[in-house]
Amino acid sequence: MKPTDGLQRGMAALDLGLVAHPAALQQLSVVFESRDTTAVRRFWQRVLGAAPGDDDLVDPMRRAPTLWFRHSTDERPCRNRIHIDVVRPAAAVERTDAGEASGPYGVRHVDPDGNEVDLVPGDALGTSAGTSDWQVVFSAMACCRTTSPAQRRDLVTTCASIAHAAGFPLLIDSRPGLVVVDTGKDQWEPDAHGLGLNFTHIAERIQTAARGFGATADTEQPRFVQLVIDAADIATVRAFWIAALGYEADRRVGLDDILDPRFLNPVFVFQDLDAADVDRLRQRNRLHVELALPADVIDARVATCVAAGGRVLDDTSRRRTLADPEGNELVITSDPASADT
Repeated sequence: MKPTDGLQRGMAALDLGLVAHPAALQQLSVVFESRDTTAVRRFWQRVLGAAPGDDDLVDPMRRAPTLWFRHSTDERPCRNRIHIDVVRPAAAVERTDAGEASGPYGVRHVDPDGNEVDLVPGDALGTSAGTSDWQVVFSAMACCRTTSPAQRRDLVTTCASIAHAAGFPLLIDSRPGLVVVDTGKDQWEPDAHGLGLNFTHIAERIQTAARGFGATADTEQPRFVQLVIDAADIATVRAFWIAALGYEADRRVGLDDILDPRFLNPVFVFQDLDAADVDRLRQRNRLHVELALPADVIDARVATCVAAGGRVLDDTSRRRTLADPEGNELVITSDPASADT
């Protein structure tokens, strides 16, 4: 983007009465430590449908999280306490060739180091032709290919108008040649959104509008990623991550999910870990979370983490390494590319 483009967009935002909130900016990454980073990266490239970088994987649609790979010779024989769930359309899952599945739901796969992913096939939103452009990948999502800026603008405006009229908080992501319409995890379901509406009616109106503008559905692009943490004391560990990430708790009773209120970073889910499994609790995970923030808010965020039960393990000018109450690591940095150092 040219500097003049950014200036013009800033002026347009001011003309609309919008106020910048730079302190809200954050970028979340996951870092894998491995003896064979090439093999591990190749596995995750297939699972995510990503493109390889030098030390990372780059999603063509720039979706979070970025995955980084760092060489390590540490022996860590136990299962991690963190794993990743990836949900993609069934056809895309089948083509990943991720190996034999296991686990209670028959969707668990492991990379060459034993890091786990639950690779879950999605499904269509309902059986009606009126929603056939939508995929349910935990979130209900439609990816609409466009051919001109005007077509994209009109589609975004119409989607926003439909969602606003229904009172539904819909995420609309516009980028060159593509509009992604996304409900957020489970929010298409009545018990999750808590509104007096049937989301499929909104989906039908959006699909009709998209086709009317000449947009075409790309039903293999939808993808949902969440991080799952096994914890002996879920309430304590969950409270740390809410504070660390600025997340909110899922409104539903009986669920331990925490959500980014801006819909920009992955959902975190918490599962029970037997406190007697001391080997898993003591072992460092083979992966950790990195959070890039504006430099002027890092001190405050670290203080918030410590107040929520975290411990500072290492403190340098560029990187602050913390541990949650059960030792899962979080690196807070002002440099989103620092994971390769």
